[in-house]
Amino acid sequence: MFISSAFAQTAPAAGGGDMMSSLGSMLPLVLMFVVLYFVMIRPQMKRQKEARAMIEALAKGDEVATAGGVLGKITQIGEQYLTIEIAKGVEVQIQRSAVVQVLPKGAIK
Repeated sequence: MFISSAFAQTAPAAGGGDMMSSLGSMLPLVLMFVVLYFVMIRPQMKRQKEARAMIEALAKGDEVATAGGVLGKITQIGEQYLTIEIAKGVEVQIQRSAVVQVLPKGAIK
């Protein structure tokens, strides 16, 4: 009386149709991963590679900016640390990874 009639769904036919429906349902997931790779992952890997190359190419006399905003000229280079001169007679030792930019020559006055 209060219960409406229920209709049973027909079972899908066994065979190739099931395979196509599962591939069709996975297609949006695969497309999202491809878009994510080209929009986020690949550019980030490229930036990391450029930053690594810049840090490895540092040389004595280069003018650099650090992550903390300190500007200075490289006076000594070690394997993990650099010594930069931030003012006449004032030298600071920093990690190589703290360098975020190599400035053009003469940028620091």
